[in-house]
Formats: sequence, structure tokens, C-alpha cells
Amino acid sequence: MREALAALEILGIVDVRPGSGTYLRGMASELLPQTLRWVLLIGERHTGQLLELREGLEIYVARLAATRADEAILIRLERGVERMRSTVSELGAFAKADLDFHHALAEAAGNETLTDHVHVIRSLLQVYADRAVQDASHAERAVAEHEAILGAVRAKDADAAASAMAVHMATASARLRADATATDAKDVP
Repeated sequence: MREALAALEILGIVDVRPGSGTYLRGMASELLPQTLRWVLLIGERHTGQLLELREGLEIYVARLAATRADEAILIRLERGVERMRSTVSELGAFAKADLDFHHALAEAAGNETLTDHVHVIRSLLQVYADRAVQDASHAERAVAEHEAILGAVRAKDADAAASAMAVHMATASARLRADATATDAKDVP
């Protein structure tokens, strides 16, 4: 039992407090993605399948957002793009702005189940996503892709939004696959 609790503590699932007890570190919906991130370290096959799933979900999110986004969401999306543009040389801040943009877009889709799935998949890929944009040129390309998505959503053009997101997902997934492959290669003795 002690070994199992120690393993759960290492994975970040529980907090063991001597003399007090063992406590969950979050809600079950937060713990599953956190725990499953470790599965991604097993191999590229799983990462590739998650990337394919994310691509399909994000494209559908963009399609729905184009028909459902209100002015408040559009303002959030514009601010997200502005923050990305202003942080192309600060990649940590850029990644946060990118995440905020995608969260606002998912919210605009108006489908909580879809949004939950996108968040879980994105969380599972976070181990790679944090390092996916590795330089200013990648960031500048991502800004242009997000601007195209925003323009299509603002125009309420579902097909253009889906197409713009497909382009973005293709380049983002290629960067994530490259990072996952590099990470996997480093782990092989």
C-alpha cells in the first residue's frame, strides 16, 4: 500500500501528509489528463493518434465558432492574437496566449462536451505543446494562422474557419510530432 501511495504521489495524484492522511491533489477531471501525460512518454504512436484526434476536434470547433461567436468572444480572440503577436520572442507568454485563443474559440463553439474533449486532448499533449514553438519564425507563422482563423470566425464563414484551422493544425501537429520524435529518440539508450 505504501509503494502504491508513493507512486501516486510521484505522479502528482495524491499528497501524502505524514500524521494527517492522504489527499487527492485535484478533482478527478484534472487528475486524469495529468496522469495520462505519462502515457505519452511511452511512444510516438499514441502521440500521433492524439494529434489526429485534436486536429479533427479543433477543426470542428472552428466551424461551430464561426456560426456561434458573439462580440465578447471575438474581442477575446482578437486580444489573444494581439498577445501572440506581441510575444513572438517570449515563447512562454506566446504559448499562454495561444492556449487562451483556443480556449476562447472552444467556448464560442457552445458545446461543453466538445470543449471538454478538446481540453483533455490538449492537456495530454501539453508535455510536447509547451515546446512546440521553438523560435520566433514558428511563432510568427502561428500568428498568421490564428489571424486567418479569427478573420473567418469574424466573417461567420464556417468553411473558411475550418480550412484555416486545418492549415494551423497541420503545421502545429508537424511541430509537435517532430518534438515527440526528438524526445523519444533522447530516451532511447
